[in-house]
Amino acid sequence: MVILLSTYNGARFLQAQLSSFLAQTHEDWVLYWRDDGSSDETQHIMESFTAKIGAARCVRSASSGPHLGAARSFLTLLAERPGAGMVAFADQDDVWLPEKLAIARASLAPHGEVPALYCARQYLVDETLSHARLSSTHRHARGFPACLTQNIANGNTLVMNAAAASLVASAGYPQETVHDWWSYIVVSACGGRIEFDERPQVLYRMHKHNLIGRSQPLHRRALAALRRGPAVYMTMLHRHADMLEAQAGRMPAQARQDLRLVQAGLRGGLAARIGALRCQRFRRSTWLENILFSWWFIRSAPANRPAQLTGGPAWKLAEPQVKPTKAV
Repeated sequence: MVILLSTYNGARFLQAQLSSFLAQTHEDWVLYWRDDGSSDETQHIMESFTAKIGAARCVRSASSGPHLGAARSFLTLLAERPGAGMVAFADQDDVWLPEKLAIARASLAPHGEVPALYCARQYLVDETLSHARLSSTHRHARGFPACLTQNIANGNTLVMNAAAASLVASAGYPQETVHDWWSYIVVSACGGRIEFDERPQVLYRMHKHNLIGRSQPLHRRALAALRRGPAVYMTMLHRHADMLEAQAGRMPAQARQDLRLVQAGLRGGLAARIGALRCQRFRRSTWLENILFSWWFIRSAPANRPAQLTGGPAWKLAEPQVKPTKAV
């Protein structure tokens, strides 16, 4: 098992996450990390951890240094570890529960060489790891093309088997994506398996520096999405769908058909957009989210495509407690 960790000015909480790696019941892992241009004590903490567990188990990426942002940093790490076997993404300020890796490994093992991605719920906690409550569940709207509308693969819980990791590493990625959502999209679109664990496996530390996944009720997230408007969200939907076209040869026939239907809606007129929404697999998790998504999709037009992605992750339409990392 390879753990991929991108760090950026994470000294305040990093040690607790590193300690949770050592507490894993599955002990056969190697930590491969990349610093994204930290100016605090992050690199010193990582060097001390390396001295503690040995350079063979804690390996610094040769690409460390330049600030790439979370998604590019994580996807760079993934591309640098070809043939690594199972791969787990890790955020720098969370705490893993002791059986996280063991449970993920057991969930992925039956899939053999079929691409498979594991993700799970989380305990949402405050800065002191107190006042825990469960993150959202996702019993509906999983897989492709639902993955184009919403990310359910929390990056701090995500683990891929070797086939899925290789698939994502070789797929490229669109501008302004996030590594967890793009991994979920690629694996789903290419016929892989998605294992969503209802059991929480991570303490997700909520603090003022979180980029995604503010602790808000669904109706408040929906109101915030309404204020932001559809342009940036729809631009990201366009980009993900466009990038997938390069992977069409890897996609099963039903997924290729679904992608053509979605693209017809994105590129065509009102009738084509309504036609895409009739696909029962093209859905978000809850009825309220679907009302807003459907309204935005119907109102969208090809002219929306050049919209600039500004103001951070505003394209997350009422996203329920999902984050790529705080290392941005």
